[in-house]
Amino acid sequence: MKQEPLVYGDRKVYPVSSFNRGVASWIERLPTVWVEGEVTELRRQAGWQSVFFTLKDPSDGSCLPVSMPRGGFDALRLDLVDGMTVHVFGRPELFAARGTFRLRALSLEPLGLGALLAGIERLKRTLAAEGLFDSGRKRRLPLFPRRVALVTGNEAAAKRDFVTAVQARFPAARIVVAETLVQGPRAAPALAATLRAVAEQPEVDVIVLARGGGSFEDLLPFSDERVVRAVAGSPVPIVSAVGHEQDTPLCDLAADARASTPTAAARLVVPDEQELRARLGSLREALERESRRTYVRARERLEADALRLARAPGALVERKRAAVEALAGRLSALSPEATLARGYAIVRTEEGIVRRAAALSPGTRVDVAVAEGGFAARVEKTR
Repeated sequence: MKQEPLVYGDRKVYPVSSFNRGVASWIERLPTVWVEGEVTELRRQAGWQSVFFTLKDPSDGSCLPVSMPRGGFDALRLDLVDGMTVHVFGRPELFAARGTFRLRALSLEPLGLGALLAGIERLKRTLAAEGLFDSGRKRRLPLFPRRVALVTGNEAAAKRDFVTAVQARFPAARIVVAETLVQGPRAAPALAATLRAVAEQPEVDVIVLARGGGSFEDLLPFSDERVVRAVAGSPVPIVSAVGHEQDTPLCDLAADARASTPTAAARLVVPDEQELRARLGSLREALERESRRTYVRARERLEADALRLARAPGALVERKRAAVEALAGRLSALSPEATLARGYAIVRTEEGIVRRAAALSPGTRVDVAVAEGGFAARVEKTR
Protein backbone atom coordinates (compact mmCIF):
# COMPACT_ATOMS: atom_id res chain seq x y z
CA MET A 1 0.00 0.00 0.00
CA LYS A 2 1.43 3.29 -1.06
CA GLN A 3 2.00 5.79 1.74
CA GLU A 4 1.11 9.38 0.91
CA PRO A 5 3.13 12.19 2.49
CA LEU A 6 1.86 15.45 3.91
CA VAL A 7 2.68 18.48 1.79
CA TYR A 8 4.10 21.63 3.39
CA GLY A 9 4.83 23.96 0.51
CA ASP A 10 7.58 22.27 -1.48
CA ARG A 11 8.34 19.79 1.38
CA LYS A 12 6.88 16.31 1.58
CA VAL A 13 6.69 14.95 5.13
CA TYR A 14 5.70 11.40 6.16
CA PRO A 15 4.00 10.80 9.49
CA VAL A 16 5.71 8.18 11.65
CA SER A 17 2.95 5.66 11.03
CA SER A 18 3.22 6.09 7.27
CA PHE A 19 6.98 5.89 7.34
CA ASN A 20 6.92 2.73 9.45
CA ARG A 21 4.30 1.08 7.28
CA GLY A 22 6.27 1.93 4.16
CA VAL A 23 9.49 0.49 5.55
CA ALA A 24 7.61 -2.54 6.82
CA SER A 25 6.07 -3.08 3.40
CA TRP A 26 9.50 -2.92 1.79
CA ILE A 27 11.05 -5.29 4.36
CA GLU A 28 8.27 -7.81 3.81
CA ARG A 29 9.54 -8.29 0.27
CA LEU A 30 12.88 -9.59 1.57
CA PRO A 31 13.40 -13.38 1.28
CA THR A 32 13.30 -15.84 4.17
CA VAL A 33 16.70 -16.66 5.70
CA TRP A 34 18.40 -18.94 8.23
CA VAL A 35 20.06 -17.14 11.15
CA GLU A 36 22.35 -18.68 13.80
CA GLY A 37 22.79 -17.37 17.33
CA GLU A 38 22.52 -18.02 21.07
CA VAL A 39 19.10 -17.83 22.69
CA THR A 40 18.81 -15.13 25.38
CA GLU A 41 15.94 -13.37 27.13
CA LEU A 42 13.44 -16.14 26.32
CA ARG A 43 9.90 -14.93 27.18
CA ARG A 44 6.97 -17.35 27.00
CA GLN A 45 3.78 -16.51 28.82
CA ALA A 46 0.61 -18.61 28.88
CA GLY A 47 -1.65 -15.85 27.55
CA TRP A 48 0.63 -14.64 24.77
CA GLN A 49 0.06 -15.52 21.13
CA SER A 50 3.78 -15.42 20.37
CA VAL A 51 7.01 -16.50 22.01
CA PHE A 52 9.80 -13.90 22.15
CA PHE A 53 13.54 -14.23 22.52
CA THR A 54 16.76 -12.62 21.36
CA LEU A 55 19.44 -14.17 19.18
CA LYS A 56 22.97 -13.11 20.17
CA ASP A 57 26.17 -13.50 18.20
CA PRO A 58 28.74 -14.67 20.81
CA SER A 59 31.63 -13.36 18.73
CA ASP A 60 30.75 -9.68 19.11
CA GLY A 61 27.50 -9.48 21.10
CA SER A 62 25.27 -8.41 18.19
CA CYS A 63 21.59 -9.04 18.96
CA LEU A 64 18.45 -9.72 16.91
CA PRO A 65 14.92 -9.80 18.41
CA VAL A 66 12.87 -12.82 17.32
CA SER A 67 9.20 -13.70 17.63
CA MET A 68 7.45 -16.94 16.77
CA PRO A 69 3.77 -17.86 16.81
CA ARG A 70 2.91 -19.78 19.94
CA GLY A 71 1.30 -22.68 18.07
CA GLY A 72 4.31 -23.27 15.85
CA PHE A 73 6.73 -23.01 18.78
CA ASP A 74 4.79 -25.49 20.92
CA ALA A 75 4.47 -27.91 18.01
CA LEU A 76 8.29 -28.20 17.83
CA ARG A 77 8.37 -29.58 21.41
CA LEU A 78 11.76 -27.99 22.07
CA ASP A 79 13.29 -27.67 25.51
CA LEU A 80 14.63 -24.27 24.57
CA VAL A 81 16.69 -22.49 27.26
CA ASP A 82 18.94 -19.45 27.42
CA GLY A 83 22.42 -20.14 26.13
CA MET A 84 21.37 -22.73 23.55
CA THR A 85 22.69 -22.16 20.03
CA VAL A 86 19.95 -22.45 17.39
CA HIS A 87 19.21 -21.99 13.71
CA VAL A 88 16.11 -19.86 13.08
CA PHE A 89 14.32 -19.81 9.71
CA GLY A 90 12.20 -16.75 9.18
CA ARG A 91 11.52 -13.45 7.51
CA PRO A 92 12.64 -10.00 8.68
CA GLU A 93 9.84 -7.64 9.60
CA LEU A 94 9.26 -4.23 11.13
CA PHE A 95 6.54 -3.93 13.76
CA ALA A 96 5.06 -0.71 12.48
CA ALA A 97 3.19 0.28 15.64
CA ARG A 98 6.45 0.51 17.59
CA GLY A 99 9.02 0.78 14.84
CA THR A 100 10.90 -2.27 16.12
CA PHE A 101 12.77 -4.57 13.80
CA ARG A 102 12.74 -8.32 14.40
CA LEU A 103 12.89 -11.70 12.75
CA ARG A 104 9.56 -13.44 12.40
CA ALA A 105 10.47 -17.12 12.96
CA LEU A 106 8.80 -19.80 10.88
CA SER A 107 10.92 -22.70 12.14
CA LEU A 108 13.54 -23.31 14.78
CA GLU A 109 16.26 -25.97 15.12
CA PRO A 110 18.81 -26.44 17.89
CA LEU A 111 22.32 -26.42 16.50
CA GLY A 112 23.47 -30.00 16.08
CA LEU A 113 26.06 -31.60 18.31
CA GLY A 114 28.28 -32.14 15.29
CA ALA A 115 28.53 -28.42 14.61
CA LEU A 116 29.40 -27.68 18.23
CA LEU A 117 32.05 -30.38 18.25
CA ALA A 118 33.51 -29.04 15.01
CA GLY A 119 33.77 -25.56 16.51
CA ILE A 120 35.48 -26.90 19.63
CA GLU A 121 37.86 -28.95 17.48
CA ARG A 122 38.83 -25.86 15.48
CA LEU A 123 39.52 -23.95 18.67
CA LYS A 124 41.50 -26.90 20.01
CA ARG A 125 43.77 -26.90 16.96
CA THR A 126 44.29 -23.16 17.20
CA LEU A 127 45.22 -23.22 20.88
CA ALA A 128 47.41 -26.30 20.44
CA ALA A 129 49.33 -24.50 17.69
CA GLU A 130 50.00 -21.70 20.17
CA GLY A 131 51.48 -24.23 22.62
CA LEU A 132 48.79 -23.88 25.30
CA PHE A 133 48.50 -27.65 25.70
CA ASP A 134 52.22 -28.53 25.60
CA SER A 135 53.35 -30.93 28.31
CA GLY A 136 56.44 -28.79 28.90
CA ARG A 137 54.19 -26.04 30.27
CA LYS A 138 52.73 -28.29 32.97
CA ARG A 139 53.90 -27.40 36.48
CA ARG A 140 54.33 -29.76 39.41
CA LEU A 141 51.75 -29.36 42.15
CA PRO A 142 53.10 -28.24 45.55
CA LEU A 143 53.54 -31.06 48.06
CA PHE A 144 52.26 -29.04 51.03
CA PRO A 145 50.14 -26.13 49.72
CA ARG A 146 49.60 -23.25 52.13
CA ARG A 147 46.15 -22.48 50.74
CA VAL A 148 43.96 -24.35 48.23
CA ALA A 149 41.44 -22.36 46.19
CA LEU A 150 38.30 -24.04 44.86
CA VAL A 151 36.52 -22.37 41.92
CA THR A 152 33.09 -23.93 41.47
CA GLY A 153 29.38 -23.23 41.19
CA ASN A 154 26.95 -22.90 44.04
CA GLU A 155 25.90 -26.53 43.60
CA ALA A 156 26.37 -28.44 46.83
CA ALA A 157 27.75 -31.70 45.44
CA ALA A 158 31.09 -30.67 43.90
CA LYS A 159 31.96 -28.27 46.72
CA ARG A 160 30.92 -30.71 49.44
CA ASP A 161 32.79 -33.64 47.90
CA PHE A 162 36.02 -31.66 47.53
CA VAL A 163 35.98 -30.01 50.95
CA THR A 164 35.06 -33.28 52.69
CA ALA A 165 37.86 -35.17 50.94
CA VAL A 166 40.48 -32.50 51.74
CA GLN A 167 39.52 -32.30 55.40
CA ALA A 168 39.59 -36.08 55.71
CA ARG A 169 43.04 -36.36 54.13
CA PHE A 170 44.77 -33.29 55.56
CA PRO A 171 42.79 -31.40 58.22
CA ALA A 172 45.43 -28.67 58.44
CA ALA A 173 44.76 -27.52 54.86
CA ARG A 174 43.20 -24.09 54.37
CA ILE A 175 40.53 -23.92 51.66
CA VAL A 176 39.24 -20.81 49.87
CA VAL A 177 35.96 -21.34 48.00
CA ALA A 178 35.11 -18.98 45.12
CA GLU A 179 31.61 -19.58 43.75
CA THR A 180 30.76 -18.47 40.22
CA LEU A 181 28.48 -19.29 37.31
CA VAL A 182 29.36 -22.61 35.70
CA GLN A 183 26.51 -22.98 33.19
CA GLY A 184 24.75 -20.82 30.67
CA PRO A 185 25.77 -17.94 28.38
CA ARG A 186 27.31 -15.84 31.20
CA ALA A 187 29.35 -18.66 32.69
CA ALA A 188 32.45 -18.36 30.49
CA PRO A 189 33.32 -14.73 31.27
CA ALA A 190 32.43 -15.25 34.92
CA LEU A 191 34.69 -18.29 35.18
CA ALA A 192 37.60 -16.52 33.49
CA ALA A 193 37.29 -13.48 35.76
CA THR A 194 37.05 -15.61 38.91
CA LEU A 195 40.13 -17.63 38.00
CA ARG A 196 42.17 -14.47 37.50
CA ALA A 197 40.95 -12.96 40.76
CA VAL A 198 41.66 -16.09 42.81
CA ALA A 199 45.18 -16.42 41.40
CA GLU A 200 46.00 -12.95 42.74
CA GLN A 201 45.09 -13.83 46.34
CA PRO A 202 48.09 -14.16 48.69
CA GLU A 203 49.41 -17.59 49.67
CA VAL A 204 47.22 -19.48 47.16
CA ASP A 205 49.50 -22.27 45.94
CA VAL A 206 47.06 -24.31 43.84
CA ILE A 207 43.62 -23.80 42.29
CA VAL A 208 41.01 -26.50 41.65
CA LEU A 209 38.43 -25.78 38.94
CA ALA A 210 35.52 -28.12 39.68
CA ARG A 211 32.08 -28.87 38.34
CA GLY A 212 29.91 -31.94 38.70
CA GLY A 213 28.61 -33.94 35.78
CA GLY A 214 26.22 -32.58 33.20
CA SER A 215 25.22 -32.71 29.56
CA PHE A 216 27.55 -31.76 26.75
CA GLU A 217 25.87 -28.38 26.52
CA ASP A 218 26.23 -27.85 30.29
CA LEU A 219 30.00 -28.22 30.04
CA LEU A 220 30.45 -25.94 27.03
CA PRO A 221 31.70 -22.95 29.11
CA PHE A 222 34.74 -25.04 30.10
CA SER A 223 35.73 -25.26 26.42
CA ASP A 224 35.26 -21.54 25.88
CA GLU A 225 38.39 -19.78 24.65
CA ARG A 226 38.25 -17.21 27.46
CA VAL A 227 38.24 -19.89 30.15
CA VAL A 228 40.94 -21.97 28.47
CA ARG A 229 43.24 -18.96 28.15
CA ALA A 230 42.62 -18.00 31.79
CA VAL A 231 43.62 -21.52 32.87
CA ALA A 232 46.72 -21.57 30.68
CA GLY A 233 47.80 -18.11 31.78
CA SER A 234 47.33 -18.63 35.51
CA PRO A 235 50.46 -17.91 37.59
CA VAL A 236 49.24 -20.57 40.03
CA PRO A 237 49.04 -24.30 39.11
CA ILE A 238 45.49 -25.37 38.24
CA VAL A 239 43.81 -28.77 38.57
CA SER A 240 40.78 -29.28 36.32
CA ALA A 241 38.05 -31.48 37.79
CA VAL A 242 35.17 -30.89 35.40
CA GLY A 243 32.47 -33.41 34.56
CA HIS A 244 33.11 -37.13 34.61
CA GLU A 245 35.94 -39.36 33.42
CA GLN A 246 34.64 -39.50 29.84
CA ASP A 247 34.31 -35.70 29.58
CA THR A 248 37.29 -33.78 28.22
CA PRO A 249 36.61 -30.04 28.01
CA LEU A 250 39.47 -27.93 26.64
CA CYS A 251 40.29 -26.56 30.10
CA ASP A 252 41.47 -30.10 30.97
CA LEU A 253 44.15 -29.84 28.28
CA ALA A 254 45.36 -26.42 29.44
CA ALA A 255 45.44 -27.27 33.17
CA ASP A 256 48.57 -28.47 34.95
CA ALA A 257 46.77 -31.63 36.10
CA ARG A 258 43.39 -33.28 35.51
CA ALA A 259 41.17 -35.14 37.94
CA SER A 260 38.11 -37.16 37.04
CA THR A 261 36.09 -35.92 40.04
CA PRO A 262 36.36 -33.29 42.79
CA THR A 263 37.24 -36.09 45.23
CA ALA A 264 40.07 -37.22 42.95
CA ALA A 265 41.26 -33.60 42.79
CA ALA A 266 41.52 -33.54 46.58
CA ARG A 267 43.83 -36.57 46.42
CA LEU A 268 46.06 -34.67 43.99
CA VAL A 269 46.41 -31.38 45.85
CA VAL A 270 46.88 -32.44 49.49
CA PRO A 271 48.77 -35.36 51.06
CA ASP A 272 47.13 -37.97 53.28
CA GLU A 273 47.98 -37.27 56.92
CA GLN A 274 47.67 -40.93 57.95
CA GLU A 275 50.01 -41.99 55.16
CA LEU A 276 52.48 -39.28 56.17
CA ARG A 277 52.42 -40.42 59.81
CA ALA A 278 52.91 -44.04 58.78
CA ARG A 279 55.80 -43.09 56.51
CA LEU A 280 57.41 -40.99 59.22
CA GLY A 281 57.10 -43.93 61.63
CA SER A 282 58.77 -46.25 59.13
CA LEU A 283 61.56 -43.73 58.53
CA ARG A 284 62.06 -43.33 62.28
CA GLU A 285 62.35 -47.09 62.76
CA ALA A 286 64.76 -47.39 59.83
CA LEU A 287 66.86 -44.56 61.28
CA GLU A 288 66.98 -46.27 64.68
CA ARG A 289 68.01 -49.60 63.10
CA GLU A 290 70.75 -47.98 61.07
CA SER A 291 71.97 -46.04 64.11
CA ARG A 292 72.25 -49.28 66.11
CA ARG A 293 74.10 -51.01 63.27
CA THR A 294 76.47 -48.07 62.93
CA TYR A 295 77.13 -48.09 66.68
CA VAL A 296 77.82 -51.83 66.75
CA ARG A 297 80.17 -51.65 63.75
CA ALA A 298 82.06 -48.71 65.27
CA ARG A 299 82.39 -50.50 68.62
CA GLU A 300 83.69 -53.66 66.93
CA ARG A 301 86.26 -51.65 64.96
CA LEU A 302 87.35 -49.89 68.15
CA GLU A 303 87.78 -53.17 70.02
CA ALA A 304 89.80 -54.64 67.15
CA ASP A 305 92.03 -51.57 67.03
CA ALA A 306 92.57 -51.77 70.79
CA LEU A 307 93.61 -55.43 70.51
CA ARG A 308 96.08 -54.65 67.73
CA LEU A 309 97.54 -51.82 69.80
CA ALA A 310 97.97 -54.15 72.78
CA ARG A 311 99.87 -56.65 70.66
CA ALA A 312 101.91 -54.10 68.74
CA PRO A 313 105.12 -53.81 71.07
CA GLY A 314 106.08 -57.57 71.07
CA ALA A 315 105.38 -57.95 67.37
CA LEU A 316 107.43 -54.86 66.59
CA VAL A 317 110.48 -56.13 68.57
CA GLU A 318 110.33 -59.49 66.78
CA ARG A 319 110.19 -57.79 63.40
CA LYS A 320 113.15 -55.54 64.27
CA ARG A 321 115.24 -58.48 65.58
CA ALA A 322 114.64 -60.47 62.42
CA ALA A 323 115.60 -57.47 60.32
CA VAL A 324 118.87 -56.96 62.27
CA GLU A 325 119.78 -60.63 61.98
CA ALA A 326 119.20 -60.58 58.25
CA LEU A 327 121.35 -57.47 57.90
CA ALA A 328 124.10 -58.99 60.07
CA GLY A 329 124.14 -62.06 57.86
CA ARG A 330 124.57 -59.96 54.75
CA LEU A 331 127.37 -57.89 56.39
CA SER A 332 129.16 -61.04 57.63
CA ALA A 333 129.17 -62.48 54.13
CA LEU A 334 130.82 -59.33 52.83
CA SER A 335 133.48 -58.99 55.62
CA PRO A 336 137.27 -59.72 55.00
CA GLU A 337 137.26 -62.34 57.77
CA ALA A 338 134.70 -64.36 55.87
CA THR A 339 136.88 -64.17 52.77
CA LEU A 340 139.98 -65.33 54.70
CA ALA A 341 138.01 -68.18 56.24
CA ARG A 342 137.43 -69.53 52.77
CA GLY A 343 141.28 -69.93 52.29
CA TYR A 344 142.21 -66.58 50.89
CA ALA A 345 145.09 -64.35 52.19
CA ILE A 346 145.78 -60.64 52.30
CA VAL A 347 149.25 -59.46 51.27
CA ARG A 348 150.48 -56.07 52.42
CA THR A 349 153.64 -54.04 51.92
CA GLU A 350 154.58 -50.78 53.56
CA GLU A 351 152.55 -49.01 50.84
CA GLY A 352 149.39 -51.01 51.59
CA ILE A 353 147.46 -54.04 50.27
CA VAL A 354 148.96 -55.67 47.22
CA ARG A 355 146.47 -56.03 44.41
CA ARG A 356 148.86 -56.53 41.42
CA ALA A 357 151.89 -58.77 41.24
CA ALA A 358 153.60 -56.24 38.98
CA ALA A 359 153.76 -53.87 41.95
CA LEU A 360 156.33 -56.24 43.64
CA SER A 361 159.91 -56.98 42.80
CA PRO A 362 162.13 -59.89 43.92
CA GLY A 363 163.49 -59.43 47.41
CA THR A 364 160.57 -57.25 48.60
CA ARG A 365 159.44 -58.07 52.12
CA VAL A 366 155.67 -58.57 52.52
CA ASP A 367 153.31 -59.32 55.40
CA VAL A 368 150.72 -62.05 54.76
CA ALA A 369 147.46 -62.35 56.76
CA VAL A 370 145.45 -65.59 56.77
CA ALA A 371 142.27 -66.68 58.58
CA GLU A 372 144.17 -67.46 61.74
CA GLY A 373 147.24 -65.26 62.21
CA GLY A 374 149.87 -64.17 59.66
CA PHE A 375 153.52 -64.36 58.72
CA ALA A 376 156.36 -62.40 57.00
CA ALA A 377 157.76 -63.41 53.63
CA ARG A 378 160.22 -62.31 50.94
CA VAL A 379 159.33 -62.22 47.23
CA GLU A 380 161.62 -64.41 45.15
CA LYS A 381 160.00 -63.83 41.79
CA THR A 382 156.67 -62.51 40.30
CA ARG A 383 154.42 -63.95 37.62
